[in-house]
Order: sequence, then structure tokens, then C-alpha cells
Amino acid sequence: MLRSTKALAGQVLALLLAASLALSGLALAAEGAVVYTHESEAEFAKQLAAKQVKSVEINKRLRTMRVTLADGRHVLARYPKKQEPQTAARLRAHGVAVTVLAKSAAEKEAKAKKPAHHKIRYIVGGVVVAVIVIVVAVLAVNRRRRRD
Repeated sequence: MLRSTKALAGQVLALLLAASLALSGLALAAEGAVVYTHESEAEFAKQLAAKQVKSVEINKRLRTMRVTLADGRHVLARYPKKQEPQTAARLRAHGVAVTVLAKSAAEKEAKAKKPAHHKIRYIVGGVVVAVIVIVVAVLAVNRRRRRD
């Protein structure tokens, strides 16, 4: 009985040690995480005009810009639909380092392997089913006529 109590205490101690290591790892990850504050388009334009923008990372899929300011703050701004090339050109004209996020290789590969959607298959299938239903109906009507 004494031996099982020691084993249980050892297991509890190991679990506590693992939990404390996991929590300290999360705390370290949280310290290094960048927090972005949302910003309006007008505020961003003012900062750009005042040369406060250091670098910008453009996410085309979300139409957002992750902005790093000269004072070290990080802000998140949006740009209008279909305006990514103009926005990037305007930023580069102001001397800002611009990075445009591209699709990952996995996303490109998945899109390339995606099978084509063929409507004709469904149309032909519907026509075949309709023809089968009509043939069955005609045979049933002919069978009833022969009995009478």
C-alpha cells in the first residue's frame, strides 16, 4: 500500500511539473506575440503623410494591412476592394517597405488539383432519370390496357 502511494505522488508531481512547463511556455509565447490595434483609413492616411509608417504587410485575401509604425506600435488597417496594387504603389512612393502575402504552396497545389465541376453530368443524369420514369409509366399504362 505504501508503494502505490509513492507511485501516485510521483505521478502527481510529474503532472504538476509538466503543467507548469506548459504554462511557462504559453507565457513566453504571449510575451513575444504582436498585438495589432484597429485603425481607420483616415488615421492611416495621416500617419502615412507624416512619414510615421515603417513597414506594411498586405494580406490580399482579407484586404488588410499589418502596419509597423516608426515608434514600434503595430496597427491593422483595411484598404478598399480591388485597390491592392494602387495601395502598394502609394506606400512604395512614400518609401515604405511593402510585403504582399502570397498564397502558400499548399493552397496553390490544392486549387490546381481541384476537380472541375461539370454541369453536363447532372443534366444528362436528370434526363436519363426522366426517360426511365416515362418508360415505366408507359409500360404500366400498356399493361393495364391489355388486362381490360
